[in-house]
Amino acid sequence: MDGFQAYGAGKAGGAFDPLTFFRQPQTVVRVLCWLFSIVILGCVANEGYVNRPNEVEEFCIFNRNQIACNYAVSMGTLCFLCCTTFLALDVYFPQISGVKDRKKAVMADIGVSALWSLVWFVGFCFLANQWQVSKEEDNPLNEGADAARATILFCFFSVFTWVAQCLLAVHRFKLGTDSVTFNQDYVDPNQQEALEVDLPTEE
Repeated sequence: MDGFQAYGAGKAGGAFDPLTFFRQPQTVVRVLCWLFSIVILGCVANEGYVNRPNEVEEFCIFNRNQIACNYAVSMGTLCFLCCTTFLALDVYFPQISGVKDRKKAVMADIGVSALWSLVWFVGFCFLANQWQVSKEEDNPLNEGADAARATILFCFFSVFTWVAQCLLAVHRFKLGTDSVTFNQDYVDPNQQEALEVDLPTEE
């Protein structure tokens, strides 16, 4: 059937259309996830460490808790790499001919998106708490305050973008299952009638 679709993409072998690709909801949301990870990573790496006027060594701006900054930097880096990998997979996805392979890719998208939603929710709560209990004397000049707030804010935004990505993947999975079942069970009435005419009759 020419209109066959499986898990949100047509038959393998079609030409890649960048305009169509970047208009897809899952691509838009994934790019947002990618950008948010860059913002979080950049804020903490560039302005996430401050010191008192009488100190030389710099400490994490989040209550001098090195774990908080390490968490933000590590998760930002991993999220950036993860988004890049799945963007590449999205580009390659229409070329995957096996329905089972497409199913695995969509299921991986669901699992990874759900995991990152949890990771950023934990990160948001952790960083917000550490920022709330930070002492004014540790940063009297209020250096990096905007970067710290931006980090918390984009952690919060990341929760919703990854939840949206997970829901889009679930939607693709449901569409894929329905379309595959339909194409496996569907019989063209004209072909069925012709088949019945051609069958020999027993005398």
